Amino acid sequence: MLLALDVGNTNTVVGLYRLDVEPMELAAHWRITTHRAQTVDEYGVFLVNLFEMNGMSPNQVTHIIISSVVPPVESTLRQMCETYFHVQPLFVEPGIKTGMPVLVDNPAELGADRLVNAIAAFERYGGPCIIVDFGTATTFDVVSAKGEYMGGAIAPGLGISADALFARAARLGRIDIKRPSKVIGTNTVTHLQSGLYYGYIGLVDGILERMMAELGAAPRVIATGGLARQISADSRFIDEIDDMLTLDGLRILFERNRAARSRSRAQ
Repeated sequence: MLLALDVGNTNTVVGLYRLDVEPMELAAHWRITTHRAQTVDEYGVFLVNLFEMNGMSPNQVTHIIISSVVPPVESTLRQMCETYFHVQPLFVEPGIKTGMPVLVDNPAELGADRLVNAIAAFERYGGPCIIVDFGTATTFDVVSAKGEYMGGAIAPGLGISADALFARAARLGRIDIKRPSKVIGTNTVTHLQSGLYYGYIGLVDGILERMMAELGAAPRVIATGGLARQISADSRFIDEIDDMLTLDGLRILFERNRAARSRSRAQ
């Protein structure tokens, strides 16, 4: 089986793919909190428990691929993979075979998760396309009709925006961020919900509208990430919601690099 890990600043998405069927089949997936201070054993025991709760064994894992935007945990995860699964993980980093030209000033600066999303979106939906990933930050990634990564934008995530407001405004208490029944609120809670929810949709649609104008084409817009379903319903431009986009991108990258890794081990 293939174990895929997408390590974000807030959450880590874990996917387990069956390699004995064609195409590969997602057997299980989980979303857990990313802990920078967790030890090798804490990560290992936690993942093993997840496997066993779902009737699977860590011995079934023969390959591991990881994308991470949290450098402090990468050495921990590498050691965990070797200790608990006896597998050397493949990291999404410079040198990996992607099959996608990256047309930015410094490709090494591009977050691994953004490249993975772009690869999966082009493979599944074609181009041109724009991927909006609602995570700790909200990222916008643009792929051309030829399958080239063109660039994008990064905005503060909805959660970060709300935290900043609550931290700096002493009289405003924390609320549940959700879609209010109407834009014109009638109390402090609905005022905040309206401003945060509809204000964020305005941010997303404003950036998308300008990107589409620069492209001069009508791209397919795909949303993913923890808040994708909450925000996308009122967007004027989002066409698809794909919760498994990043995991699927990791699967695609594994397949593109599998033969090369097998040859290197044989030498």
